[in-house]
Amino acid sequence: MKSLFLSILFLVSAAGRAAELDTAMAERFAKLALSCIDREYPNKPEHVLDSAADAKPPRDFHPAFFGCYDWHSSVHGHWMLVRLVKTFPDLPSQKEIRARLAPHFTPEAMATEAQYLDVKSNRSFERTYGWAWTLRLATELGGWDDPQGKTWRANLEPLVKALVSKLKDFLPKLASPIRTGVHPNTAFALGEALDYARAAGDAELEGLAVKRAREYYENDRTCPLAYEPSGEDFFSPCLEEADLMRRVLSRAGFAKWLNLFLPTLAAGKQFPLSPAVVTDPTDPRLVHLDGVNLTRAWTMRSVA
Repeated sequence: MKSLFLSILFLVSAAGRAAELDTAMAERFAKLALSCIDREYPNKPEHVLDSAADAKPPRDFHPAFFGCYDWHSSVHGHWMLVRLVKTFPDLPSQKEIRARLAPHFTPEAMATEAQYLDVKSNRSFERTYGWAWTLRLATELGGWDDPQGKTWRANLEPLVKALVSKLKDFLPKLASPIRTGVHPNTAFALGEALDYARAAGDAELEGLAVKRAREYYENDRTCPLAYEPSGEDFFSPCLEEADLMRRVLSRAGFAKWLNLFLPTLAAGKQFPLSPAVVTDPTDPRLVHLDGVNLTRAWTMRSVA
């Protein structure tokens, strides 16, 4: 599902600038997600077996997000389809997308997804990458003036409520940020949490996310951007952090912080970035480097 993941990143990097996407490309992206949201296998579950009774098909535990190889890929596949329907009303697959998504956004399906998180062994399930994408999906649906979209957002609420509660419980316990270039990256999750909290009016989550962002990152200096990327990254840890802090600090405060954090910008020197090269596009981890090129573009545009 790496091609789906890359199309997701492209859409995020182009968010708010739909004129740069044409309908043909949007339809191509839609077909990627439509090809997998109902395909249960192959599947890579992040599932703890407490007993033989837990050896069940993925769909039994995740009736909404069972496709697209793993849970978070299914979630961001749903997000992409919602965004495409919103952005391209003349999309050829508009009706198919709505018809295919509807069975996934039922109250029963979302209740089961939320209940899965109640099990003690599942408390770290998809933390925090899948949580972040679920909040982005909620934000996307929440900003959509569409009857079906409003129904889907209402039905998603039990899962969102469960994940927000988990995030509020987890962040005070996370003594140091996770600075990896893959799924658990804390800066990415905090950025998505902040966007959700502000859109949803959750002052408690907003305050907590801002507080932890400042505690984790405000005193960071001279991020070693030249050390990136690692061999399997799809995030730039330095640029994800900058993209978070532009949400947290005032414009003047962010400019001052950024000059210290990435001093090559202030010095006017050549920016030490070259496109990452994938040596084997059939390798599901090495192909992450296609993603790092896209997330760099996404974060740099936001920072600028």
